[in-house]
Amino acid sequence: MKQIPYRSVLWMIIAALLSLPGCSSQKDPSVDLHGEWRFAVDSLDHGVEGEWFGETFDRSGWKQVEVPGYWDRYNLEEYDGIGWFATSFEVSSVDPPLVVFFGGVDDEADVWVNGMKIGTHVGYSEPFFLEIRNALRVGENLLVIRVSDFSGPGGIYRAVSLVPLRDVEQHLRTPYADLPARPSQDWVKDAVIYKVSLRSFSRDGTIKALERKLPELKELGVTVVWLLPIHPIGELNRRGSFGNPYAVQDYYEINPPLGTLSDFRSLVKSAHSHGLKIIMDLAANHTAWDAQLLMEHPDWYTTNRQGAVVSPNADWDDVADLNYDHHELRKYMTEVMKYWVAEADVDGYRCSVSELVPTDFWERARMELEKIKPVLMLSEGTLPEHHVEAFDITYSWNMYDVMDRVLLGSLPVSAFDHLLRSEAYQYPQGSLRLRFNTNQAKYVWDTLVVTKRTPQEGKAGAVLVWTFPGVPLLCSGEEVGNEREPDMFEKGEIDWDKNPEMMEFYKKLASLRRGHVALRRGELITLPNSDTGEVYSFLREFEGDSTLVVINFGGRKKRIEISFLSGMGGSWMEFFSGDDVHPSEGKISLSLQPYGYQVFVRK
Repeated sequence: MKQIPYRSVLWMIIAALLSLPGCSSQKDPSVDLHGEWRFAVDSLDHGVEGEWFGETFDRSGWKQVEVPGYWDRYNLEEYDGIGWFATSFEVSSVDPPLVVFFGGVDDEADVWVNGMKIGTHVGYSEPFFLEIRNALRVGENLLVIRVSDFSGPGGIYRAVSLVPLRDVEQHLRTPYADLPARPSQDWVKDAVIYKVSLRSFSRDGTIKALERKLPELKELGVTVVWLLPIHPIGELNRRGSFGNPYAVQDYYEINPPLGTLSDFRSLVKSAHSHGLKIIMDLAANHTAWDAQLLMEHPDWYTTNRQGAVVSPNADWDDVADLNYDHHELRKYMTEVMKYWVAEADVDGYRCSVSELVPTDFWERARMELEKIKPVLMLSEGTLPEHHVEAFDITYSWNMYDVMDRVLLGSLPVSAFDHLLRSEAYQYPQGSLRLRFNTNQAKYVWDTLVVTKRTPQEGKAGAVLVWTFPGVPLLCSGEEVGNEREPDMFEKGEIDWDKNPEMMEFYKKLASLRRGHVALRRGELITLPNSDTGEVYSFLREFEGDSTLVVINFGGRKKRIEISFLSGMGGSWMEFFSGDDVHPSEGKISLSLQPYGYQVFVRK
């Protein structure tokens, strides 16, 4: 069966739009909209109700700012929330069709042109475009953008421009899109990653306690255990009773309450005996204020004009920023990474805020680690260049954000297809993305999936995470529906006996993924159904293995019909129920409960 790549699908859509009457073939240059804009804070979120996007709204009190730029440049270093931007532009013709193109917004954006809403973008860091054909007019036009920021610096931090629709592909495409991603081991491609904060994982919060639960993790379907930083935590400027595990005092030591080096070596050895891998969390961008490194090498840190060491940003006042312009720091941190692989036999690293550390450092460090053993490198970032040499996997923050909007009903399920198309234009071919329902960086400002969504919504999201292209992440406690909000700076608790039904659900998901190579290697092919707004149906295929996934992201019961592609006949079985399904005339009909799901495997 012939499969059409996502790039080709998007380009065919664009070509079809360009073939409409009035679409000129003459090249029209892009119009940069950078420069002076108007800006206003909306901390109470009254702007939409007050129609701040309207053409007649009075913006004379809004301040003048430069775009692009983070809004800490507007003396808003510690502001998280909503901000509005406005500018005007002129066009002499509405031919050829134009789009407004964004290089990047932090975090989410709603966009109006001449008072008409033209679209919404969720997530951050990636380029996107919105069509303005129905709102645009010859002469002066008003562009208004509502930016929602959740943590750290917000704003329109990359260029905004008007771009002919036919040129969108070349603007979306990065220099890395035609490169192959660095090869990854099969165990990396097949990974189910499980995040553990040792202090909260068990009552005594030790390495030994985790070692005792390894057989249970194996039974759950975990293949890679990711440990939050295990090093001593700084006392100076400490947050909370226990402190931030990312405020590292000494990269070569283990935090005494967790255990000893002997305990850690025993954990890794035991994990390997169970067929599991262990990766460590590396906070390479910053240290504690009382770190050994700062005492011995203050010149390796970022300083202000007065020569004082500074934090990475105003929010992270419990850590001091490292400066990778210093070659000796690079050598030191590379040796740290080699030490734990060589001395404790760990299997790689999850690299915290990896985008704040130069990519060429990661590339060199990866080369040195591979001389010892093959490793997994997970980037808590989204940079496409990370996949060329340094990392196996990058974070798919946008998957979480898109899913939120789909469940709220503000985005159709086709947004998942758009996410994959966007990735195809940005990332090297074969790049692995980390998919998740939640993670500790999200619930710092958000809430746990089981409290933010109903249990059934959480399950629907989990089914997508585990069947969508990429590598799934499971955060400890998620498998029992833990409702206690984790605190990065305190000790939490997980009731492991609370929800055995949820545990069985995740075991079943892991079995599904483990038993079907299509879910670990296959391309996603969207299948049409009779409710494409709220029901997402897609096929994963690889070397004769086929899996069909159907998820209802709506709050009402649905009776739908799915059209099969040529060659999809034969007998199928619904994985969770075991019921046989036989397509009739190339279609199947099924009933889905609110936020229900069915997964079919070929018999």
